[in-house]
Amino acid sequence: MLYHLSQALADQFTVLNVLRYITFRTGGAIMTALFLVFMFGPSLISLLRLKQGKGQPIRDDGPETHFAKAGTPTMGGLMILGSILITVLLWADLTNLYVLAVMFVMLGFGAIGFYDDYLKVTTGSTKGFSSRMRLLLEAVVAAITVMIIISATDPKISTALAFPFFKDLLWQMGMWFVLFGMLVIIGAGNSVNLTDGLDGLAIVPVMIAAASFGLISYLVGHSVFSNYLQLHYVRGAGELAIITGAIVGAGLGFLWYNAPPAQIFMGDTGSLSLGGALGAIAVATKHELVLAVIGGLFVLETVSVIVQVVSFKLTGKRVFRMAPLHHHFEKKGWKEETVVIRFWIISVVLALIGLATLKLR
Repeated sequence: MLYHLSQALADQFTVLNVLRYITFRTGGAIMTALFLVFMFGPSLISLLRLKQGKGQPIRDDGPETHFAKAGTPTMGGLMILGSILITVLLWADLTNLYVLAVMFVMLGFGAIGFYDDYLKVTTGSTKGFSSRMRLLLEAVVAAITVMIIISATDPKISTALAFPFFKDLLWQMGMWFVLFGMLVIIGAGNSVNLTDGLDGLAIVPVMIAAASFGLISYLVGHSVFSNYLQLHYVRGAGELAIITGAIVGAGLGFLWYNAPPAQIFMGDTGSLSLGGALGAIAVATKHELVLAVIGGLFVLETVSVIVQVVSFKLTGKRVFRMAPLHHHFEKKGWKEETVVIRFWIISVVLALIGLATLKLR
């Protein structure tokens, strides 16, 4: 809205020219999203606590320390999504297809997660609704998102997979890229969802990944910087920095209420939507493989679940004391705060490694 206002009135009010700069609007997005969460967060927490009663169901087989969290409301993703949506409407170029694609997957996955959270709260079960139906809905949303991204991208690279460390290496996947992009988006959404198991654990790595991809989006969307760094130029992708800024701002605000002991949980509403958005941004910027590095913590958590399930089905034995990985360390006697902070440190290190690929060509 503000961007389009600047386009219409900049000739009469030259001060509005500042709104044309992505860097300025990204800063504005961070502060706006943060303000909105602080403004409406307490009221939403009170409302959810009143409506949900017992709050998010706690796993019977989980760490014993988690039973003290009973009664904590979930669906905190609503405050994150709401603030991001308003912020993007204010600061982003709403004619940009990349922006529309990422917001589509964010809201689509958020709706799926909301319904899952709703069933868990109303039934008092940790299962939610059918995993097959959930994956099917995610696949539909992801497929539409990838098709929008392909239509917005230069045909020379629209269905190609770029490899880090190689400036010219592209794998032209054709329509197989649609399936690949879907897997990236669905995988990212569910990986963040698996990581969201401790107070503050998921939101900080999400912010770190969002900030990293905000920089990547800006660089690949800038012809001069992308040429200097020998990155594949993606016209219009710089606008995605507005969304990543909104994620960082909303995430900071949410962390205020989600820090131990949490007043509210993100729930599938937040984790699925934020993960899906990160996946879509990675697809749009042609940095899908770099997402696996920057979001390496999410990958580790997912792999721990896969290994645990496969091992138990084949041998009847468990590799970890409990999966996902953060619960394994809790079972080993680590305090929750220790697990969370050490996982944050891992996320920072992985983000630095991922960003290093921008220059190492």
